[in-house]
Amino acid sequence: MSLTAHNPDTYMSALRTMIAQGRKRVGLLVGAGAPAGMPNAAGKFPLIPAVAGLTEHVLGVLKPKYEKQLAAIAADMDRKDIEAVLSRIRALSGVLGASKVHDFDGSQYATLGNDICTEIGKVVDVRLPKESPYADLVGWITGTAHKYPVEIFTTNYDLLFEEALEAVNAPFFDGFSGGREPFFDPVSISQNDLPARWTRLWKLHGSVGWRTGDRGEVVRSGERKATHLVFPEHLKYDQTQKAPYAALFDRLRAFLATPDVLLISIGFSFADAHISARVTEGLAGNPSASTFAFQFRILDEEISAKEIASKCPNFSLYARDKAVVNGNPGPWALPSELPSRDWGPIRNTYWGHTDPKQPPHFLLGSVAHFAKFFAGARSPLAFDPVATSSTTSP
Repeated sequence: MSLTAHNPDTYMSALRTMIAQGRKRVGLLVGAGAPAGMPNAAGKFPLIPAVAGLTEHVLGVLKPKYEKQLAAIAADMDRKDIEAVLSRIRALSGVLGASKVHDFDGSQYATLGNDICTEIGKVVDVRLPKESPYADLVGWITGTAHKYPVEIFTTNYDLLFEEALEAVNAPFFDGFSGGREPFFDPVSISQNDLPARWTRLWKLHGSVGWRTGDRGEVVRSGERKATHLVFPEHLKYDQTQKAPYAALFDRLRAFLATPDVLLISIGFSFADAHISARVTEGLAGNPSASTFAFQFRILDEEISAKEIASKCPNFSLYARDKAVVNGNPGPWALPSELPSRDWGPIRNTYWGHTDPKQPPHFLLGSVAHFAKFFAGARSPLAFDPVATSSTTSP
């Protein structure tokens, strides 16, 4: 049996050309692994913990007050992260009324849900360091003439992208419009007719600064507080509350239905079944769409992404040690010779050591290397041809 060996020079040369030319419709899917892979201003990791770390912290803080309820809820669940727990709590608050489960009625579960959001807000309310991967990504967005707007889909609740865009006066649209209490406008999202220089920023799971307005709808308050975080497992709200999340997921679906689009993910495990379902459905229904998933861990540990890549030939997975391209898994095989004379510095952006005691590996699953690769794509070397291709090895 033979395995396809993948040449990273080939794939990264093609990607570098696409993102440098600015002619392709590109979206970024950014998960919790992105801020988790960034240091804070003091140089300590993570800037914001990923879901597992966030879960441990938030539930630890609330345990003294809600130990019985949190333990009982977790005991009934297979998935026990903070998003699933909050979804279950919201479900209980919506159906119980005066009845009680684990000694809490509906209003008490609503209070517990609000307390969870408050603690999440405290954790994710951080500032970007002066130099950051987000700044590098924004440098690519603003430094490249794009025919189509760059669309950023993120499950993160923080304001890091907003901060990075505002730092360089880069216009962006997040679905809200207005002055005193900006309101959500789903029509603007569906029509998507702002100029291409306006980046689209879609917060799929809500955001710090969102809250319920005076008329019951979701508004963007401008405050650095988390009071309105909702997850797709449970959207039992009236239509005005539900609108942002439904419209944002529809936007992801519409993006993937567009001819010749490329969705590039970083820091996203694809364990979120709702987003993964939208991605797989979109790729199955639109063969001209592609997803490039850059994963931090080795291939065998990227279980959810690996499953999608095995089913969808237009879903390419680039892991630390291996890749899955066109449904074919295989190890990285780096040629001994450079594809062009000046390619060495470019190769060093996606292939090298992070630990001198370990062999070199593919680097772009790390958000820092990923962002540097994008920022560097504005170099004229982006258009150097790479003649080599994938080979087959025993």
